[in-house]
Amino acid sequence: MNRALISTLGVALAALSFGLPRPTSAIQLADGTVYFEQPPRLVELVSNRLTAFSSGATYYVTVELPAGAGEPLQRLSLVRPNRPRGPQQIIFRTDDTVAFEGTRGDRGDELTVAETLTDSDNQTIDVVFDSPIEPGTTVTVGLRPRRNPRAGGIYQFRVFAFPQGDQAHGQPLGTGRIDIQDARDRFFIH
Repeated sequence: MNRALISTLGVALAALSFGLPRPTSAIQLADGTVYFEQPPRLVELVSNRLTAFSSGATYYVTVELPAGAGEPLQRLSLVRPNRPRGPQQIIFRTDDTVAFEGTRGDRGDELTVAETLTDSDNQTIDVVFDSPIEPGTTVTVGLRPRRNPRAGGIYQFRVFAFPQGDQAHGQPLGTGRIDIQDARDRFFIH
């Protein structure tokens, strides 16, 4: 091996052994597709109203972007995997989406949402941030449906995170569940 390579390897090993931070970067494929080096983590998906057909509900999605993500977070996408029609369909008020740093219990600075896009046929909602969210940040998005679904049941949402970039790959973060109760179930003891 040449001296420059040995020196570079020595510095890298020293940095690892002394716990010095390593520079991070996103993973980019030859075709330009960008991935997170360390994907975000779905912390929770909850609602403040759990009764069927109730108004005033907000579905909170909290995502933690690790410091080693290598790329800022640009967009979150929620997909209902079973996409039912009829009383189980959820229609969101896209002009009422909110976002902030932190969690619901530890709310930080407000974040600006550039746009919220929905595809009701595929039960997909996309939240695009005005400014990308930097690695090392926890972010919560509040989505407001017109009303909770008419029928009670467990409503699942697959959550995807997209890094900044024109060819960003959406990385799955997991599935969140909201258990909506039928109004009549509130009055019976199970």
